[in-house]
Amino acid sequence: MHNGHDTHNLRSKRWFADTTMRAFSHRARLSQVGYNRRDFIGKPVIAIINTWSDISTCHTHLRERADHVKYGIVQAGGFPIELPAMSLGEVMVKPTTMLYRNMLAMEVEELLRSHPVDGAVLMGGCDKTTPALLMGAISMNIPAVFMPAGATLSGWFHGKKVGTGTHTRAYWDALRAGEISDTEWSELEQTMTRSFGTCNTMGTASTMTFIAEALGMSHPNSTTVPAADSAHMRLAKTVGGRIVHMVQQDIKPRDIITADSVENAIVVYMALGGSTNAIVHLLAIAGRAGIDLNYGHFEKWGHTAPIANLMPSGKYLMEDLFYAGGSIALMSRLKPYLHLSAKTVNGKTLGENIADATVYDDDVIRPLATPVTDRQSLAILRGNMCPDGAVIKPSAASPELLQHTGPALVFEDHVDMTARIDNADLNVTKDTVLVLKNAGPVGGPGMPEWGALPIPKKLLQRGVRDMVRISDARMSGTHFGTCILHVAPESAIGGPLSCVQTGDVVSLDVNKGHLHMHISDAEIARRLSNRMATHMTYKRGYGVIYQNHVMQANHGADFQFMTGTAPIDEPQIF
Repeated sequence: MHNGHDTHNLRSKRWFADTTMRAFSHRARLSQVGYNRRDFIGKPVIAIINTWSDISTCHTHLRERADHVKYGIVQAGGFPIELPAMSLGEVMVKPTTMLYRNMLAMEVEELLRSHPVDGAVLMGGCDKTTPALLMGAISMNIPAVFMPAGATLSGWFHGKKVGTGTHTRAYWDALRAGEISDTEWSELEQTMTRSFGTCNTMGTASTMTFIAEALGMSHPNSTTVPAADSAHMRLAKTVGGRIVHMVQQDIKPRDIITADSVENAIVVYMALGGSTNAIVHLLAIAGRAGIDLNYGHFEKWGHTAPIANLMPSGKYLMEDLFYAGGSIALMSRLKPYLHLSAKTVNGKTLGENIADATVYDDDVIRPLATPVTDRQSLAILRGNMCPDGAVIKPSAASPELLQHTGPALVFEDHVDMTARIDNADLNVTKDTVLVLKNAGPVGGPGMPEWGALPIPKKLLQRGVRDMVRISDARMSGTHFGTCILHVAPESAIGGPLSCVQTGDVVSLDVNKGHLHMHISDAEIARRLSNRMATHMTYKRGYGVIYQNHVMQANHGADFQFMTGTAPIDEPQIF
């Protein structure tokens, strides 16, 4: 990295500034759509990687925002080109957007490699989009800045603040228990999500955009700007101008994302009480940057209690956090634990960016001495059920269930669970441990967000709202409950989870970090030797690549062949 303003070594010159016939063709094609040589020759060419689509409701405004980014690029002396990329709209994409996170990361890397691009603005925000954009940009390693989509406005229902996802599950349980009517359920559908933008709770989307900022990859205080606020348009222009200067200064992702900045991201993640999905994504992001990261690094900070009083661990929403001072205000509370010298995309250090931040509401952003809950944000579990680890979010779990022993009720897959969970004759009590198999990276496939297994209807009607639930799946960051997730190795590849049977006694002790099934090692070995694979397998297409090459959750569920920083030659131009 250097601090000069050099445009002589622009990568795009290979396409445009040569005297060959092929360079003539490149210039002629731009002339074809109304550009002159002076519009792009000698100027940084900036790709706007836009994950907009009509059905990705978190991103429907990004088509308009891209125009604001372009304005900023042109003002700063750059030449913008918008490149559409796969839009991973959570909820709509089946079986899960996680199946396609690695595909989007590959697409981003190859879009940047194959085009005459000197830098990139990465536009996204919905759950898997943020890590995918960062992973691709890190692997390509040309100047890049992340532009968050912003959260939707706060939702309201019958005079109460409601959070996207968090109250979906709560009111769904109420509907199944007969506590609200179909009319009220329909009314909630129209009022919960009031604008375009990502989930307004501290779910995966907001957790990951916060992490992007803590890593140094987005503009200071950009994370908490609501999608529908006019400040979001101004942010887009600022980001557009900044990326031009980043190209001139040659500031690349791997100059910014270091072991220190990754630790900053973990510290912020714990203070948020963020989504458990962030563990998988941070492991993958670090892997792309060649940084050693494992569960031990999360355990170091996992005891931290959240200070962001946001649903599902707290009571507020992202719009409230914006008014309380935003992301820089929250990070200012964490100064004693952050590497303040870490570099960021605006050319300043993290410490400089948060130096003058002010917290305007101590209930939304709690002081370190008065966290939202005394329960930790994250715990890593180990035991004979999960030799390579599992995760739980104690801050969103029921305190009385964090130490629990009970008989297992096993579902072989999601279809089995859906078919039986509401049967009146289901042999289940509040002490039962619900277990779901075949929901991991290979088995799901794609490790869907099935980990918050529904409470059986017969128990809902008796007032039960939480149980211990175990799976190799993920859980939506907007949800709550005593859910053990990311069990590794997963059941589909022969992990011990695959041999659990209904009636086996299972013990959880979060304080000790233990998850244990009361079965002898010999019996586990016998059952595993007799197991038969029951998960769905792809016969063709991308799914074959995914199931054959995806790593386990404790390694970030990336493709093995995409990790690391081994260089790839620039494309030859003929």
